[in-house]
Amino acid sequence: MKIALQNHFLIAMPGIEDPFFKKSVIYICKHDSSGTMGIIINKPIENLKIKDILIKLKIKNIKEENKEINKPVILGGPQSGDRGFILHSSKKNFSSSIKVSKKTLITTSKDILESIEKLEKPKNILVALGYCSWKKNQLENELLENSWLTAPANSYVLFKVPMKKKWNEAAKILGADIKKITINFGHA
Repeated sequence: MKIALQNHFLIAMPGIEDPFFKKSVIYICKHDSSGTMGIIINKPIENLKIKDILIKLKIKNIKEENKEINKPVILGGPQSGDRGFILHSSKKNFSSSIKVSKKTLITTSKDILESIEKLEKPKNILVALGYCSWKKNQLENELLENSWLTAPANSYVLFKVPMKKKWNEAAKILGADIKKITINFGHA
């Protein structure tokens, strides 16, 4: 049976020690027969705000009172750390927007960042550098090894929950207290 994980959260099990993935919540943007692509949504990059990216890209008319520009940029994963990925809710498509769900898009073009100071800006936004990827069947094998929990994604956890609480809150979607889950398991 093939599972469909697009628009789901991958929630790292407590036993994962890899610094990229320890206590990570990953939003799955693509999951098909060729593999999986996702963005870590709860690992802010120290001392890097959206405003810093706007300045680096020479985007003009930045309003300091705009609270969106003071949000942290997220470490989206170990792949292509120099590439930006913007998860957002919006009715407007930007030049490179891909619909992940009815409510969420991912965009890699500069025009979305230029819209942050305009009326057509997205209601919710997460800016990440880098992404996560798995080859065909690689993620499915990690799921069989109990490395991850999966839960249907929701906009509240994706955009509203503070970074430090996303791991716990994503697990609560399943009714689980992630801190009480054991990493030990057996086979009958």
